[in-house]
Amino acid sequence: MNSQFIAAINQLCDEKNIPRDQVIETIKAALRAAYRKDYGNKDQNIDIDLDEKREMTTVYLLKDIVKEVENPETQISLKEAQRYQKNAKVGGMVKIDVTPMEYGRIAAQSAKQVIIQKLQEAERDMMYTTFKDRENELLNAMVQRVEYGTVHVNLDNKLTTVLPQDQQIPRERYYAGQRVKLYLDKVIKTSRGPQLLISRSHPSLVSKLMELEIPEIKSNLVEIKAIAREPGVRSKIAVSSNDPKIDPIGSCVGQKGVRVQNVMDELNGERIDVIQWNADIEPYIRTALAPAKVAAIDINREEKRAKIYVNPDQRPLAIGKNGQNVRLASRLTGYELDILDIGEMTGSAADASAKVEAIKDLPNLDPEVITKLEAANITMVEQLKGLSVADIAGIEGLSSDEAQMIAEEVAKAS
Repeated sequence: MNSQFIAAINQLCDEKNIPRDQVIETIKAALRAAYRKDYGNKDQNIDIDLDEKREMTTVYLLKDIVKEVENPETQISLKEAQRYQKNAKVGGMVKIDVTPMEYGRIAAQSAKQVIIQKLQEAERDMMYTTFKDRENELLNAMVQRVEYGTVHVNLDNKLTTVLPQDQQIPRERYYAGQRVKLYLDKVIKTSRGPQLLISRSHPSLVSKLMELEIPEIKSNLVEIKAIAREPGVRSKIAVSSNDPKIDPIGSCVGQKGVRVQNVMDELNGERIDVIQWNADIEPYIRTALAPAKVAAIDINREEKRAKIYVNPDQRPLAIGKNGQNVRLASRLTGYELDILDIGEMTGSAADASAKVEAIKDLPNLDPEVITKLEAANITMVEQLKGLSVADIAGIEGLSSDEAQMIAEEVAKAS
């Protein structure tokens, strides 16, 4: 064993991120296999001593010291043992130096195969342990190559894996050397090594990117309550604040929209709508359907279904292109939403609509306050019913005094 061999061991440990003890044990196993191939048999008890300081490898044959030898491969008489070790005693063990001068070609090939196999197993176990602890996390990756729609990526310079076509953002182009962020959903242990289920289309990728970009989410001051996503096209995110002094929507959007824009850029220009989460399902549905203005809602809480009544000019907005807006709103709220014209209202829904008043018709609200509410897509009194003063104060641009005034006016209208 020379200095080059030691250097190779050190390099292997660094490159493969495998513990040194594990590499040494792998080499010992290979040398045991090589010795048995050329000079011994599988019944022998072989021990390998790697002396790195002296750069020497010694092969020992271990035998139990017994009174009567029954198996000469593993046992030795006391008299014979004392030839190797003067203080040998029955019941002990003797180590006999059987280091060969050289190994044959077949034995060397066997040793090589053992080393390759053992190191591959060690590398797989290490990779599994490393990435299993990182499930549901964001990973940095570099694209190595693209073949027939399948993208091969390198994760943290440790593992090359595949981003399947169904987990890619539609119409996003990938090229060698490109750096991308991926969501690690699960790690599965297989005979071929750890299989990493990575994604660019998973809804949680959006939340992880928001967490990375927005300190208030990272510190749990602002919480993402729900996400509905159509990868590469549009996402709706419902957020709430755990601190009444913090505006959750403003925190996510950032000054001049810079925070949410950074996330959109990472997602190939995917549009992101950030809305206020509400425990009351009716105002929550209204907000989720923005920018459409809802006239009335008939909710069936048992079936988790709602009929949404809108004016004819609002129906295309409520449904969205190819049904996208209502589809995302339905996923976000967990309710099946049916968009209907206001003329189709009957019974209790029509009665409820008759009581609905526009915000602009509230007599004691300043025009400036009405403008702020309309900027937040709030035009109907119904949208504010059930909201606390703190909830109303969370609407961008409103002061606490204005929120109090709005709450009083809504209470009168109700």
